[in-house]
Amino acid sequence: MTAPPGPPAPATPFEWIGGEDRVHALVERFYDLMDLEPAYAALRAAHGPALDNARQRLFWFLCGWLGGPSYYTDRFGHPRLRARHLPFAIGIRERDQWLACMDQAMGETGVPEDLRARLRESFFQTADWMRNKGG
Repeated sequence: MTAPPGPPAPATPFEWIGGEDRVHALVERFYDLMDLEPAYAALRAAHGPALDNARQRLFWFLCGWLGGPSYYTDRFGHPRLRARHLPFAIGIRERDQWLACMDQAMGETGVPEDLRARLRESFFQTADWMRNKGG
């Protein structure tokens, strides 16, 4: 006797994470942690005094990057991540703080562990590529 089929696998990471509401929760927690945790002080300092614009843009970007609505590209075109981040000094410390903060936010917002592991790897590759200074 075979087990009844379970629910279909999510078609995209966007569906897997739980859609817009969950992406929004992830982004909000990420930036809240950046403000709250001393371990992310260098990362927070790189963002300037206000985080509202960064929160909105990361939400828009992640929705599309995860396979959901293309809010970011509809507004700004191709993300050109490296070019857009060149004005900011991004070294190993900033990369590692960004990754740790995002991983903590994923854990605290209940991103499924399988997806979290995949995203951790993708985020590392992107964050490492964004480095534009030594150390």
